[in-house]
Amino acid sequence: MRIRPYLSFDGNCQQAANFYTSIFGGKIIEKTTYKESKIDIPDHYLEKIQHLEIKSKNFHIMMYDASPDTPLTSGSNIHLAVDFDSEKELKEVFDQLSSSGIVHTPLQETSWNAIYGRCTDKYNIDWMLNYKA
Repeated sequence: MRIRPYLSFDGNCQQAANFYTSIFGGKIIEKTTYKESKIDIPDHYLEKIQHLEIKSKNFHIMMYDASPDTPLTSGSNIHLAVDFDSEKELKEVFDQLSSSGIVHTPLQETSWNAIYGRCTDKYNIDWMLNYKA
């Protein structure tokens, strides 16, 4: 069994994918627009992403631009959790994700003997970042 996150965006999926690959690496291994899928959708949305996948050795994320008739409600019911191999890497990624976003928990020592921070990025995706030596 594998569980993979599938992220929804409001027309800016490609920009978000570029942002995440610039931070985490990986490659876009699949990308389909609504036009390529031949889905009945308003003309102004044809070039938006119907399906995109980013994959690396350590993760596999799927994402898309929700169609105009699919309302998105941003919420806090899901967070993407990332465990890092170094404190330096944690700080770099936290700074990048939280830039133009919201810091909910600044990077700090925790009761579970780790450095932890929580933020929402500029695409309204919630992140929980952790480094335990």
